[in-house]
Amino acid sequence: MTSSSTPGLSAAIAGILRRPAVPAPGIVHLGFGNFHRAHQAVYTDAAVTAHGGDWGIIGVASRSTAIPDAMHAQDMLYTVVEVSPAGSKFSLPRVHTDAFTAAANPDRVITAIGDAGTRIVSLTVTENGYNYTPATGSLNLQDPAIQHDLANPGTPRTPIGQIVRGLQHRSRTHAEPVTILSCDNLADNGHHTQRLVREFASRLPPAEAGEALAFIDTRTSFPSSMVDRIVPATTDHYRSLVASERGYSDRIPVPAEPFTMWIVEDNFIAGRPTWEDGGAVFSDEVAGYEQLKVRLLNGTHSLIAYLGALTGAVTIPDSVSHPAIELAARSVLQNEYLPSVSVPSGVDVDAYEEQLFSRWRNTALGHRTSQVGSDGSVKLRQRIPLPALQMLDDGRTPQLLALTTAAYLACIAPLPGFDPGPQAHAMEDPARGLLAGLAAGSRSGQDFARKVLGDHHLLGQELAERDEFILRTGEFIDIIHSAGPLAAVAEASTAASLTSAPSLQTTRSTR
Repeated sequence: MTSSSTPGLSAAIAGILRRPAVPAPGIVHLGFGNFHRAHQAVYTDAAVTAHGGDWGIIGVASRSTAIPDAMHAQDMLYTVVEVSPAGSKFSLPRVHTDAFTAAANPDRVITAIGDAGTRIVSLTVTENGYNYTPATGSLNLQDPAIQHDLANPGTPRTPIGQIVRGLQHRSRTHAEPVTILSCDNLADNGHHTQRLVREFASRLPPAEAGEALAFIDTRTSFPSSMVDRIVPATTDHYRSLVASERGYSDRIPVPAEPFTMWIVEDNFIAGRPTWEDGGAVFSDEVAGYEQLKVRLLNGTHSLIAYLGALTGAVTIPDSVSHPAIELAARSVLQNEYLPSVSVPSGVDVDAYEEQLFSRWRNTALGHRTSQVGSDGSVKLRQRIPLPALQMLDDGRTPQLLALTTAAYLACIAPLPGFDPGPQAHAMEDPARGLLAGLAAGSRSGQDFARKVLGDHHLLGQELAERDEFILRTGEFIDIIHSAGPLAAVAEASTAASLTSAPSLQTTRSTR
């Protein structure tokens, strides 16, 4: 904690700012958390510093007032703490012009999105924030929040509802174009967001629907993007570090790894900042980069998190330092995820893999297994099905993908009598209640896997019909519960080594 005598962060004491003027607002960002403040805001600060422009950001938090309140108390400033074993670096982005909470100010969300000065609406609301049904990819019309937003135009609660109501406001006032930019880990996130926005609009009364859809189809664009930076939660450690190193107290510093990447489709109907000044890459191969991120990075990260939690590892570095877990992680990355990826031109896969393991070993960052393992019911559906189906169609069993699924289920909904440990208990997941009920009524891991994957389609309809994958997942659940996670790792690794795979060298050299 900081001393009561340490001055609070403000523009008056932040004499190191490169650019004292705050730009006029041009971006409304939904999902005002740590990731946005360590990623898009940093790129925007670099762009405005280099080339100016009215690209200030209005940050909109969903429910919590903690970050908006702190931002207002600190003259809209905060510290990004870049953390590595070599030491820490500090920066102060100065691009936010306002911050508020959507739950308390739904009308302000509509007017901010609808304002003529807003040219981009960006989102980091997590996969779960899109209120869609993973099995179909369509809007979840049974979700009470979506039902509320369709019935109450002035008080939208969901990001999709907020966007559509804001676009309606624009179409009725000035009709200036605007870009909707998803920065979440969803396949083809631009088109995914566009589809949900159009579906919501189509559910409005006929006259409203026609007006909204006409505006969406002619005056908006939905570029896809891939974002990548490890950003842990803020703790008192980082508050104390800022106070001791910088001489001021910051209620909301953001820790982040040195690595950062942003790949964006250059499809901005109303202009954009020069984000390339911060290192962003504009590319027509976003899908390939997205596959690298979602499968090689995120998919492998999930396996490390679940196995780590089950073995008592608090952090990702703790987990990946275990030789058996590292071996399993490399195996799933190289042999089960990589063959399904269209590697973008110019990417060295071997170097990318080593870079990933270097990032995961960053002991200074302290990324918790419980944080990485949260929301697996949504995340794993983005990561596992396509690679698993490809292997099954080739006549091979995806041993490590089945182990990932089993380890996730053991963490979130263990069978009676098995305690997965405190890190697993700390994971959050919207399906925990459903899965726990299914686990409580299951006779074995195979029975549980059948219910979850087969009957309830946790990983989609197609995998629900693949008995081999369901059976293998159930077997790994039983091994985890009876002999422990490392026994399951040994079994999966041995079985994977006996399974012939396409030449990895050929896969790499032809992409």
